[in-house]
Amino acid sequence: MGEYQMDAVLSAVADPTRRAILDRLLVSDARVTEVASAFPISLNSTSKHIKVLERAELVQRTVRGRDHVLSLRGEGLAEAVAWMQRYREFWEQRLAALEAFVLQDDAGSDAGTDDGSATRTDDGSDAATATATDDGSPR
Repeated sequence: MGEYQMDAVLSAVADPTRRAILDRLLVSDARVTEVASAFPISLNSTSKHIKVLERAELVQRTVRGRDHVLSLRGEGLAEAVAWMQRYREFWEQRLAALEAFVLQDDAGSDAGTDDGSATRTDDGSDAATATATDDGSPR
């Protein structure tokens, strides 16, 4: 898939009506009129959305007599999905590192409080915790 084709795919799936058409075709092939009947827009407007999907090679039209039957071409999405997957992995790695840092930081601050001698303040510094005896003197 070239750069132009990737642009066509991403542009096609950017519209909610076109995504809904793809969702419909995920269930089964359908005639253009069946697809159009699901939307509160004209047949002409639906046809324009279908043409965008055809140019992006996400939908294939087969003419059977008078019927124009649409089929989903899922392979057109494969490269776009692979491209997005790289960014998903990038963010998953960053979030895992952040989670490990936060858990490590929490474990460090919990260790300071086991004996009741120190706690972590809001600014990240340790603060001594003094415990008073019955006569008011510190332990």
